[in-house]
Amino acid sequence: MLPASLDETLSRSRFVFVLATVTDENRHLIGERELELLPDSARLVLVSRAPVVDYPALLAHVARGRLLAGIDVWPEEPVAADDPVRDLDGLVLSAHRAGGMPEAFQAIGDMVLDDLTLLAQGLPPVRMQSAARELVGRYRNRPVTCLRSR
Repeated sequence: MLPASLDETLSRSRFVFVLATVTDENRHLIGERELELLPDSARLVLVSRAPVVDYPALLAHVARGRLLAGIDVWPEEPVAADDPVRDLDGLVLSAHRAGGMPEAFQAIGDMVLDDLTLLAQGLPPVRMQSAARELVGRYRNRPVTCLRSR
C-alpha cells in the first residue's frame, strides 16, 4: 500500500467510503471539485457526518447519473417525506442507522472488552483513545438538546 493524496485517491477510486468527524478544516472536504475527480459510475458511501460533503454538489452528480451514492447521514434529519431525494435514481437513502446495526454494537463491545482486559493487566489500552482537549475542540457536530422530565 502506498500513500496517496486525496485527489489521487479520488481519481483512482470506484468506491469511496467517507468516514470522518467534522472539523473546521474538513467542512465540505468532498465538494464539487473532488466529486469531479471521481470516475464516472463511482460509488460514494457517506456514513460519518453530513457537513463533510457538499450535498447539493453530490446530489447533482447523482441526478445526472454520473455517480451512485449511499447516504446514511443528512444535513437535516429525518429527511422530509416529500423531499425529492427520496425518489432520486442512483441514491440509497438510509435514516442514520449504519452505526446502530447489531454487528456494530457487537464490534464496539469487543473493542471495549479487549482494552479493559489490557488495563486489568496493567497494560495501556490499544483501541480506546483519550479525549484530547485539543482534538475535541475541533469537532463540529451539532450539539444534542436533551429534554429533562420534570
